[in-house]
Amino acid sequence: MFAADTASRGLGVELVAAADGAAVARMRVTDAMVNGHAIAHGGFVFLLADTAFALACNSHGPVTVAAGGEITFVRPAYAGDLLVARAAERTRYGRSGIYDVTVTRADGEVVAEFRGRSRTLNGG
Repeated sequence: MFAADTASRGLGVELVAAADGAAVARMRVTDAMVNGHAIAHGGFVFLLADTAFALACNSHGPVTVAAGGEITFVRPAYAGDLLVARAAERTRYGRSGIYDVTVTRADGEVVAEFRGRSRTLNGG
């Protein structure tokens, strides 16, 4: 799935690992990702978290998509920061699932917390 994800890969997101309902992805914040406050635009942080979420929920095999997601921004990130998103499955029930993703800077400081809800497609 990640090989076909031109949006994430085009923005520099790298797959570190994905298996058994978990995933790790990372992305370097570029100058083009910084907003008018000189911090990483929240949309890019969300994209990284959402990508890790997608990798985790698709690690089981069937085609699975986001049914929803929300993010809480905890600390800012800046141009040059390496962000790491770690996704973990909390539960799967029927065709639905819940996943939590923590986004940190390379120094371990939490930047954001994301919760995603997944849905496996029919015939997926």
